Amino acid sequence: MDGTLPPGWPEEVRPPGAPDWERTAIAWLFDLVPPDYRAHEVLRRYPVLLARFARDHVGAGLEAAREGWRTVRVELADHLPPDAMEAAVRAYEREGARLAAAGRGVDVVAAALRGERWVPRL
Repeated sequence: MDGTLPPGWPEEVRPPGAPDWERTAIAWLFDLVPPDYRAHEVLRRYPVLLARFARDHVGAGLEAAREGWRTVRVELADHLPPDAMEAAVRAYEREGARLAAAGRGVDVVAAALRGERWVPRL
């Protein structure tokens, strides 16, 4: 990773100031939300708003993964064999980690879209 990028910057997004960086940010953000969001012209026109929608969507998914992880053993104990239950828990853990990383990425991309520049601390 480039030392001028904040931790959590998504690999799919070019650095701020690079040619087409906002286009790559918009494409990445649209990949995080439901496909139907692409129909909203306001989200294409205002990438900062798209970032807000993405943050809300990713946050809701993260909370759902956490809730699923906490409750799957109780709710499906009588319906899944132990190996399937363990696989379900691992899937929730992986999804939670993926969504947490995406959330960090959305935060730093949104800041850059608002014109904020990250300065590394020594």
